[in-house]
Amino acid sequence: MKNIYLILIAPMLAIISCKPDPVEPAVYDPTPYTLDIGDFPDPVLPMDNPLTVSGVELGRMLFYEKDLSRDRSQSCADCHIQGDAFSDIRRFSVGVEGLDGKRQAMPVMNVAWHYNGMFWDGRAPRVRDQALKPIQDPLEMNETLPGAIAKLEANQRYRDQFIRAFGDDEITSERMGLAMEQFMFTMVSKDSKYDKWLKGEVTLTPEEENGRKLFFAEFDPNGVGRGAECFHCHAGHNFTNDEFMNNGLDTDAEFTDTGREMVTMSAFDRAKFKVPSLRNIAKTPPYMHDGRFATLEEVLDHYNTGAKNSSTVEFLMQYNIQPGGLGLTAQEKSDIIAFMHTLTDDTFLTNPAYSDPN
Repeated sequence: MKNIYLILIAPMLAIISCKPDPVEPAVYDPTPYTLDIGDFPDPVLPMDNPLTVSGVELGRMLFYEKDLSRDRSQSCADCHIQGDAFSDIRRFSVGVEGLDGKRQAMPVMNVAWHYNGMFWDGRAPRVRDQALKPIQDPLEMNETLPGAIAKLEANQRYRDQFIRAFGDDEITSERMGLAMEQFMFTMVSKDSKYDKWLKGEVTLTPEEENGRKLFFAEFDPNGVGRGAECFHCHAGHNFTNDEFMNNGLDTDAEFTDTGREMVTMSAFDRAKFKVPSLRNIAKTPPYMHDGRFATLEEVLDHYNTGAKNSSTVEFLMQYNIQPGGLGLTAQEKSDIIAFMHTLTDDTFLTNPAYSDPN
């Protein structure tokens, strides 16, 4: 009888011993996130969206979440790939319906210092607004916000993370935008060779140094000094002036995309586009809002001798559009490109804090 009792009780004991430990319920965690900006100036972040560890993690999860697309096949990260400096090296991104986008996908980096609107035309005033638009765009993820929310609500992992980030499991588009904004604010590229040179940690090659001097020098119409005029639009720690400008890509008769004008409805903004950062520029081809230039060599050729005049071209382009352009030699153009390669930040391209959390 005793042996029968042991035979009967043994399986029960085994089941009890294999029972998983109870899962701790998710709780609100407002632990502040410390933003690592190196030697950059402090960004002016929105007061209504303080960075928290749990909020940043939720934004990271959403950035890589394919359920935000209609057919669950694409996430934000599919068109903003970390190894390509969170850009898309295709001329135009392809959405869930197999359709091409209308403009080249801009890189996602250092957006904490972009205060003048997002996208090439600035149609999204804040990063949180930008984060939600690709979800709804028929050419991109082609999902409705209610549809995306319903899929997230069915996932306990997301309900728990919303609790940690916001205090309860209510999932709204506003909270989705806030979380993704938090994550994208943390995506800081600040550790390139050029940054190390500024700190005296490395030296530039003769080609890189000559390219740096040309980059930061003005064109001399008398031909005495040598300069490429780049710094007027691509200066400061982020190598952009955060403005919308017409850089002489087309004449008035050739305009097919009027850029900023479609947002402001002002002819003054016709064919003006956001000046992109040149950080990691060697990793983010093709170039310009329509990806018309496949290489940096083509970009330099444009600014050297290929710029065109139009009614809204920037005054700063006066020497670029003149006959003969800037008159840069082949070696000078090569040196400028060598300098632009020093803006590549390998740490940013491989930082696990920005990678897929799944």
